[in-house]
Amino acid sequence: MVRTVPVHYSRNLWKIKIDLGISVASGSTPIIVGRMGLIHLIGCTLAIALHVSALDNGLARTPPMGWLSWQRFRCNTDCDNDPLNCISERLYKDMADRLAADGYREAGYEYVNIDDCWAALQRDPVTLRLVADPKRFPSGIKALADYVHSKGLKLGIYGDMGVYTCGGYPGSKFTLKTDADTFAEWGVDSLKLDGCYSNTDDFTVAYPIMEFYLNRTGRPILYSCSWPAYQSTPDYPRIAEFCNIWRNYDDIDDSWDSVKSIIQFYGDDKGNFSSVAGPGNFNDPDMIIIGDKGLSESQEEAQMAMWAMMAAPLFLSNDLRNVSDRARNLIQNKGAIEINQDPLGIQGKRVQQANGIQIWLRPVVPAGSYAFAILNLNDGGYASSVSFSLAGLGVPGNDHYYLNEVFSGLYLGGYNVNDTFTVKVDVSSVFFGKFKKWG
Repeated sequence: MVRTVPVHYSRNLWKIKIDLGISVASGSTPIIVGRMGLIHLIGCTLAIALHVSALDNGLARTPPMGWLSWQRFRCNTDCDNDPLNCISERLYKDMADRLAADGYREAGYEYVNIDDCWAALQRDPVTLRLVADPKRFPSGIKALADYVHSKGLKLGIYGDMGVYTCGGYPGSKFTLKTDADTFAEWGVDSLKLDGCYSNTDDFTVAYPIMEFYLNRTGRPILYSCSWPAYQSTPDYPRIAEFCNIWRNYDDIDDSWDSVKSIIQFYGDDKGNFSSVAGPGNFNDPDMIIIGDKGLSESQEEAQMAMWAMMAAPLFLSNDLRNVSDRARNLIQNKGAIEINQDPLGIQGKRVQQANGIQIWLRPVVPAGSYAFAILNLNDGGYASSVSFSLAGLGVPGNDHYYLNEVFSGLYLGGYNVNDTFTVKVDVSSVFFGKFKKWG
């Protein structure tokens, strides 16, 4: 989630030094660290280590896939009155069961991701470690991770770079090493690190420091950063150097307007963030809301197609216990997942836009092939007729292609780069295709 709450640093230096693993002589005089002090202190201490430890965890060679609780279940902690839907070990076990039993795992959805509001309001007073809420997670996170792993799945968890999480639970601002070690010991496979109650000026150093500590645990932990989501001019090359995936826009809501705003942001590609996407590092436009209540059937197809085109992580946020067969089949569509998981990892781009119609293009395997999406964002009227050629979209050469519709796999004929393809696309709908190069 994204909430901008600037908080100025004021903390005793010796406590920061302890967390960094630096010895401090007994009786040292505490020094107050100001707003920019933490950047300087940590930057000097770990500059060499960070220089040689850029992200190299072998993860996210294609966009990660799984399930995330936030959009559908938010911060519901009322287990007394809503035991089936509150943030609890029962909820995550239920979702792990469904991922394993209903075909999602085989389709590639492997992460069961906890979001905010899982922790107790206070850390352990002796160890300063995070503690799961004892009422809602009576078995603890380690036992939950073991359960998820027994299903052939992976467990993700949520933290925050600030003093508190967005929901007001303990953040990791002064305990990065402790929390990284804790997550690794629990058997966690992914960390989403938010940016509430923090100062964005420190992110350039602070987020890489957490990546350093995660790598040092020796456990492969997918690193999801909210680093650019809180900044007006993110340094995307640096972000890609230290994060596997990163949020860079508003939280998705269960509405078509929300989905459209994200697509527009990614089409505008301000700061050229598409250029840093690739195996190991992907922009994250937020969760898949297919199977919830806010989208029509054609709008759900549009989200699936566009997230595939954008090489986006596919994190479902729905109630897998109550998803229709139609929605489940769309989520598990082999053609769309194949495009999303294309090994080239190239993020698709918007190449044409006019009168509410957008055309997106994405290079995919085999070499010289392209996925494309024609998106009709108009709110009313009849289906629009759209015509284009690959040459007109900037594809060079004089190659020939097989054309298939992605969702159905239907073969639509052979085309040269200069041949015109025409299709009608209804309002709030998408045509999703693939031009596969001959030979």
